[in-house]
Amino acid sequence: METILLLAHADAGGALAKPAREALRAARTLNKAIAGSNLFVGLIGENVQAAADSIAACPATRYFGVAGAEFGQSRYCTDAAAAQAIIQAAQATLVVAPATSRWNRVLPGVAQRCGGRIDSHVTGVADADGQPVVNRWYYRQRMEASLTRTQRPWFMLIDPGSQEACECGAGAATVELVPVKLAEAGQRTTVVGIREPKADAQTIRPDAPLLFVTGAGWTKKQADGQAHVEEAGKLIVDFLKLSRASLGSSKSLVDLGGEGQAVLPFLSHLNQIGQTGSTPRHAKGLSTCCHGEEPHTVGWRFIAERRAISLDPNCGWARGKADVLYVADAFAVIAELNKLLG
Repeated sequence: METILLLAHADAGGALAKPAREALRAARTLNKAIAGSNLFVGLIGENVQAAADSIAACPATRYFGVAGAEFGQSRYCTDAAAAQAIIQAAQATLVVAPATSRWNRVLPGVAQRCGGRIDSHVTGVADADGQPVVNRWYYRQRMEASLTRTQRPWFMLIDPGSQEACECGAGAATVELVPVKLAEAGQRTTVVGIREPKADAQTIRPDAPLLFVTGAGWTKKQADGQAHVEEAGKLIVDFLKLSRASLGSSKSLVDLGGEGQAVLPFLSHLNQIGQTGSTPRHAKGLSTCCHGEEPHTVGWRFIAERRAISLDPNCGWARGKADVLYVADAFAVIAELNKLLG
């Protein structure tokens, strides 16, 4: 009999973020598909009771929690100890968690401690003859495979955006608090604060409805024979401020700095789409001054509506990789858009 455990972090206010609710949907899917299985919830944070109450109407029969101020912040030592304690208390055989940066860093080590196995980039769960099956990506997300394992516990990191968020009703849940004894070495890391860019400087917005992607064409010579990098940067930044879109980039533009060419200073490899395996899941995507090269467009597979602006009517976007291609000057188009949005 399988025991399915959803493992999630509660934020400072006791709420569960969208990726956690998406992972809960995957855990519920497994619970429904595998006959006789149990569904438990494990929560870590300062206020786990509020988080449990917010999903009390879900089919989970038991709630486990590790609470305290020392578990509110992301630290490997405390997160790993709390996760291991909950897994052992629940005697979980299948552990489902959202593939956030926090869990991606911690759970591989926890799987090793528990003698289990782990799979990341999971985009779907199902059953085959009563055995759990996961879909996941390989080779920088160019190939998809379905697999199952006999090793237990089996950890599954669910890619954010691959599932519908579970909107379970609130209620009153009974949380079983699990004691955790932290080793002395675990007290060496101290969180003294959080530093983050201003809202206007933030360019990566996973929940934005629009992904705006820039290509190397922004830094190339334009119709007058001159490059207009400063103008390009201002147009792009203004568009991001007005539209609240998330910013992406093709690999060619990100790498221009290493080739001694002019670059857009606000871009980094964190903005790169496709080549690093990143697959954004925005409702709409608008690519500008890109040629639609294969590694770049691979990263767009989960974008629902894909559009592109390019002066070349024969570029890669025109070969079935975009739903709509605008053959136009991106400088003129974005400048006009900024006027309309302003």
